[in-house]
Amino acid sequence: MTDATVQCLRESLCSEATPLPIRFRALFSLKHVARTGEPSVAVAAIEAIAAAFASPSALLKHELAYCLGQTANDAAVKPLRDVLSDLKEDPMCRHEAAEALGALGSTENLELLRHFRDREGEDVVITETCEIAIDRIEWENSETRKLEKLRQSDFASIDPAPPLPESEKSVEQLGKQLMDTAQPLFMRYRAMFALRDLASPPDCTTAVPAVLALANGFDDSSALFRHEIAFVFGQLSHPASIPALTAALSNLEEASMVRHEAAEALGSLGEEEGVEETLKRFLHDKEKVVRDSVIVALDMADYEQSGNAEYALIPETASVSA
Repeated sequence: MTDATVQCLRESLCSEATPLPIRFRALFSLKHVARTGEPSVAVAAIEAIAAAFASPSALLKHELAYCLGQTANDAAVKPLRDVLSDLKEDPMCRHEAAEALGALGSTENLELLRHFRDREGEDVVITETCEIAIDRIEWENSETRKLEKLRQSDFASIDPAPPLPESEKSVEQLGKQLMDTAQPLFMRYRAMFALRDLASPPDCTTAVPAVLALANGFDDSSALFRHEIAFVFGQLSHPASIPALTAALSNLEEASMVRHEAAEALGSLGEEEGVEETLKRFLHDKEKVVRDSVIVALDMADYEQSGNAEYALIPETASVSA
């Protein structure tokens, strides 16, 4: 991957004239380069992703922050700190920046995360995200982590919390921990990701029970928690999640950060009967972030049906056409 290709992807990502689905594909390509490219090219890819924070699209900016958190590269820290610290930024973007700092795992970010966790009048989504990010960084740098035997996950993502250690815990027990509000959010997230891993592959005996246990998470009082359930369903792409995702998207009283995540999760299930029709019903939703998510989700659905393996656009030449 050359600097010229990164520059081309950057232009596509940062242009408001580029259709949103193409910008998303350019972003995922840049994330891939940032994780796997030579050091100088990886930094250029991170700088390209960060440059797009100038966009007015909250959906795009929240995805930029997520992708920066997945790079495992310290060059992503400064733009993420800047987004979290910008009180004028959309809470959905600031939350994702805090979560991404947690994913990067550096103890140097603990002070900033504690500041916003404890800040008077802070949005609850930010407070909760910072709490989980702090716990994740402390776990990442603990002696406990070295002793835990974690199941090999089918998912390559750096998650807000690691799954609980491999154990004899049943789906039913994990489901109870998932919904136990007396537990710290970090531990409930650990149950969530353990259930996710028990739901893969989709034909394993624990898959459907794990999906149904996760679906109960949509009844939680925390919008952050509900949005993470939808995100996990997007990773799983399991047909058993369609009723719960459809209900979340269709609930006009639901938080937009949950509905948008449900729309994108449905996009990953685009080849399943009725999903595209469901998504199209919300192309003119009153919430812009939901409308934008539906546009991206329908593009993802088309991509799923095309049989292509990777939803990304890495151009072979130095041009990206819209």
